[in-house]
Order: sequence, then structure tokens, then C-alpha cells
Amino acid sequence: MKMIVPPIVQRREIDRKLVDFFRSHRTASFTRAVSALCRFYGVKRPRIRWFEYLDWGKSGGQTFDDGRIHLVHPENWKRGRVYNSERMWVQMIYHEMAHFLYWTDAERKADLFSRRMVTGLRTAARRNGRSARRALTHAHRFSRRLSAGPRRVAAPSRVRLRRRVVAPRRATKSRR
Repeated sequence: MKMIVPPIVQRREIDRKLVDFFRSHRTASFTRAVSALCRFYGVKRPRIRWFEYLDWGKSGGQTFDDGRIHLVHPENWKRGRVYNSERMWVQMIYHEMAHFLYWTDAERKADLFSRRMVTGLRTAARRNGRSARRALTHAHRFSRRLSAGPRRVAAPSRVRLRRRVVAPRRATKSRR
């Protein structure tokens, strides 16, 4: 499936602005990042509302049919979550924006879009002096795990072990 994503230069800029918003909570950074993404695709900016939590803390965002997006604010994302990293929050934003952009087959395309938005961003982290190991965060590993779909239990092996056939004892004449 062909999916158009912004060039790497624009993706790095969008990512940088989202990271800045996560760290400093300046609304202008987030607005500029979402505006750049929407400008590339030629769509109106979605109406975004911030919440402390959604679905009792189970999800980070929800996208609705009328273009509204409900997101968990970074201040609240950091509290009381198993996956509370900056990378996870940024990828959640990409995921919800993909729902906003692609409505057909939404989940698969949203996962693919968030993965492609992150592809190639690690090289910038290496240039900035961060180690390659630190650049590969839990979020990047988590996105690969999500892309494979739900975990499947391995099918039981079809190979059956043969039972050892023990021949019945023959009746022998006893020698006395």
C-alpha cells in the first residue's frame, strides 16, 4: 500500500516540535507541529481537546467522525502509566493524526503511518550527540511489536511421537 508521508526534513521538524511540547507544555509548539502536518496533507486542523485521562487510563487518544480528537495532556501522560515515555506520547499523536487522515481500514493504516513518521528520525539523534542505544526507545520497540498485530499463541506441534509398541508376550511352555 502506498502511503505518502512528509519528507524527512519536515518529519524531523514536526517531531522536534512535539518533543518540545511534551517537555515544556508550550501550546504553540504543538499547534505548529499539527499545522505543519495538516498543511502537508491539505486538510483543516482537527479540533483537539485535552483530558487528564481517557477510557479510565487505557487509551491516550480518541478520534471522532466529525474531526474532533481527544488527547491526554503530557502532564497527565507522565503520571500513572506503564508506558509514560516521551516517545510513546509522540507516537500516540501520530497514530491519532493518522486516524484523522485515513478513515478506511483505520487501525492498520494508523499503525503504519506512525511507524513511517518515525522512520529515519534516529539518524538525527546520533548527530546531536546522543547514543544510538538511547535513541532506540521503548516506544520504537513498542511500535514494532504493535505492527505485528496481537500476539498469537503458537499452534501445537503436529508432529506426534510414536508410541513404543510392545509386542504381547507369547505364551511359552514352561520347562520344569
